[in-house]
Amino acid sequence: MPTGKRIYDISAPLAPELPVWPGDPTIALTPALRVARGEGANVSRLTLGTHTGTHCDPPRHFFDAGTPADALALTTLIGPATVLDLAHSSGTVTAADLTAINLPRATTRLLLRTRSTPWWTANNGAFDPNFTGLALDGAQWLIAHGIQLVGIDTLSIERYDAPPGEPVHIALLTAGVVILEGLDLARIVAGDYTLIFLPLKLHEGDGGPGRAVLIEG
Repeated sequence: MPTGKRIYDISAPLAPELPVWPGDPTIALTPALRVARGEGANVSRLTLGTHTGTHCDPPRHFFDAGTPADALALTTLIGPATVLDLAHSSGTVTAADLTAINLPRATTRLLLRTRSTPWWTANNGAFDPNFTGLALDGAQWLIAHGIQLVGIDTLSIERYDAPPGEPVHIALLTAGVVILEGLDLARIVAGDYTLIFLPLKLHEGDGGPGRAVLIEG
C-alpha cells in the first residue's frame, strides 16, 4: 500500500452488548482457560450468529443452493468503492435518491452512509427498528447499474417494516449482488476508497461476520 494512505476500520465492535436482529443469537465471550487459574494460556469461547455485527449476506442466506460466504469471490469483496452520503434520506433510500448522485459508470461497489450511523448507539444500545433501509426500487436501480456489492451502516439493508418475503434481499441476491451490513461509516466522508472485506471462512456459511476497512484515495 502506498505510504501516507489512511486506513479506516469500518467494522462494528463485537461485544455482548452489541444489538442483534430480533431472534438471532446474542454474542457471548466467556473464559475457557485462564492463566490466572494456572491453565497455561488465555482462551475464550465465542458464540455469535452468522449475521452479527459487520457481516456479509451471500446468496446462501436465502437460497439453499446459493453461493455460501466462503465461496464469494475475493475480487468482489476487495477493490474500489464509493461511499454515498444519504443521511438526508427520509428513512428509505430510493431509486430517486441514487439517481440524484450522478454516479460514475465504472462504479461496482457502493457503501451507503445513512442517518443511522453508528447503528449500535441508537435506541440506548438496544435494537432500533427505525433504521434506514433500501427501497425495492433502489435495489432494482443498483442491479440495473451493474453494482456488484452494496453495503450499509445498519444491521440490515432491508427496512424492519418492509413487506413480507424480504424483497430487497431477494432481488439483490438473485442478481448476484453481495450485501454488506452493519458497517461503521460514522467517520467516513463521501468519496472514493479501496474496500477490503474478508468474512470468516465458514464452510457453507449462510453469512459471514468479518473485518471491513477502507483505504483513502
